Amino acid sequence: MTGERVHRTSHSTEVDAPAGIVYGLIADAVRWPLFFPPNVHVERLETDGTNERLRMWATANGQVRSWISQRVQDPATRRVEFRQSHPQAPVRTMNGTWAIEELAGGTTLLTLLHDFTVHGDRPGDAEWVERAVDTNSRAELAGLKRLAERWRRLDGLVLSFEDSIRVAAPAEPVYDFLYRVGDWPRLIPHVSRLELTEDAPGVQVMAMDTLTADGSSHTTESVRICFPHAGRIVYKQTATPALMEAHTGEWSVVSDGSGTTAVAQHSVVLREDAVERVLGPGADLEQARRYVREALGRNSTATLELAREYAESVVGAG
Repeated sequence: MTGERVHRTSHSTEVDAPAGIVYGLIADAVRWPLFFPPNVHVERLETDGTNERLRMWATANGQVRSWISQRVQDPATRRVEFRQSHPQAPVRTMNGTWAIEELAGGTTLLTLLHDFTVHGDRPGDAEWVERAVDTNSRAELAGLKRLAERWRRLDGLVLSFEDSIRVAAPAEPVYDFLYRVGDWPRLIPHVSRLELTEDAPGVQVMAMDTLTADGSSHTTESVRICFPHAGRIVYKQTATPALMEAHTGEWSVVSDGSGTTAVAQHSVVLREDAVERVLGPGADLEQARRYVREALGRNSTATLELAREYAESVVGAG
């Protein structure tokens, strides 16, 4: 026994959606970065359908934090228990439960419970963690409520797609171009400004101004998690253009015997109430889907083409 104080928190919200829908969104943790504002990326390391081990990245009090979480899913009782097996300081232990209760009339009570301790039981550290838990729990519950209550229209609001190109070069210089995002304003015509911080290796926080096809500019903010040995860079936009409620993506490069395939993948939740404001009176979700698909695909494909030129020039120079 350490004698450290156990801090307990409870957050709940009523959701106008069936309990099964709410449980399904909680159970599918890999999609949380698209659905929950604080979550940046989730990697499923192991699962047997009930027990799973996840590596998670999320923002907490303005910082990017990472941990490994053990989860046990119980669809019969609609509960998901979790425990951080490798918490990041100052957290010493972090456990919790998602509890989904079906209410009369078809609505659902969603409750998120946490209990945690901090190293040395320092009051300042405990206050920091409690503030992060409170802020993130409220954001997660609000995000899930907003999403679940539109479950009948969710297929129209969410879209995922990818574009790929072939590169006559190894994966390493392609990845290098995509990783060196701080150089993009001088290398990529549609990027006019970019501010970058990388306080931890491979965790990049950036703000970027991007030019659109009509000459206008929009600003986005993103967190990128880089996996150089796997040839992957995943990202979550924390500030999105008007038409997108959420946007996650991935750059990946895979070499084979004849070259490299470079892929840009996007997943988006559309902001329904912005469709007519952005695209004009009478515009619908189908038009918004096409617009976003074309705009994102055009820019990411242009970036991949420049990565190809760079990689092939490096190989040629060698």
